[in-house]
Amino acid sequence: MHTFASRGCKLVGCGSAVPSLQISNDDLSKIVDTNDEWISVRTGIRNRRILSGKDSLTDLAVEAAKKALQMAEVNPDDVDLVLLCTSTPEDLFGSAPQIQKALGCKNNPLAYDITAACSGFVLGLVSAACYIRGGGFKNVLVIGADALSRYIDWTDRGSCILFGDAAGAVLVQACDSEEDGLFAFDMHSDGDGQRHLKASIKENEKDHELGTNGSIHGLLPKGSSYSCIQMNGKEVFRFAVRVVPQSIELALAKAGLTGSNIDWLLLHQANQRIIDAVATRLQLPSERVISNLANYGNTSAASIPLALDEAVRSGKVQSGHTIAAAGFGAGLTWGSAIIRWG
Repeated sequence: MHTFASRGCKLVGCGSAVPSLQISNDDLSKIVDTNDEWISVRTGIRNRRILSGKDSLTDLAVEAAKKALQMAEVNPDDVDLVLLCTSTPEDLFGSAPQIQKALGCKNNPLAYDITAACSGFVLGLVSAACYIRGGGFKNVLVIGADALSRYIDWTDRGSCILFGDAAGAVLVQACDSEEDGLFAFDMHSDGDGQRHLKASIKENEKDHELGTNGSIHGLLPKGSSYSCIQMNGKEVFRFAVRVVPQSIELALAKAGLTGSNIDWLLLHQANQRIIDAVATRLQLPSERVISNLANYGNTSAASIPLALDEAVRSGKVQSGHTIAAAGFGAGLTWGSAIIRWG
């Protein structure tokens, strides 16, 4: 194995996957009081993909990961770590090990979930870099995958129009320091803002009580579940347009770069108005902004790698391009990373 005197890391492969079922704004107008114009003007969204039937989020994540490995020409047996960034795992204890098994990684590499909502993928990238730079890891799969459609109130026109399901992945690989592709990052959380965007656990109708003799009185607790997504859209918008430009500017400063050095702005795909507002604040023209929100809606932790994969495969993003990526969402959490593709 090649040893690196001073270890850097770079993004060498990407992939994505979406469900086959597409739901348009016109489709939604048949179940809630809305229409295509109302949705598209306020959000920029026209379609979204939704898991249905026997489709699973794990299947999407595996498909995206396989595509990333194929692009990078890396065998699953050479993967040292699998990071699944998700808020909607199909197992309470984490879905990353299932993905590791499905990929056929024979050396049993560590695999675990990262939960940071729509900021998850950026946090996953930074985590991968830390494992490579400080832990001697060589190949780290970072997967962003979410199925927020499972936590939507389909009678609430303010939220059901926003979300879609998807998975995206990148392979982060060790390299010599002069090839380093993660220039700088900036990450934050503000628990005080949790009330503006949440999906809290539902309390059981009757909690069990432990008696003095160790016996349980009352009914056994029912299976726990989570409420539908609750969001104060105005507050989330204000939060995003305030903190995201600041975070990107801080990361650029750490990297010794300015906005003029950015080839592409790649934000979490939440709302086109947010994307446009951040680009304006950073004085970046629309031609340098990556957006596929219209086709997929808000896919949470999957949105950045999904948009990146499409941009790479279409030839828009090319090797050597510098990208300012930023995620933001529930927690509240937000973070940015200045990266180079390839």
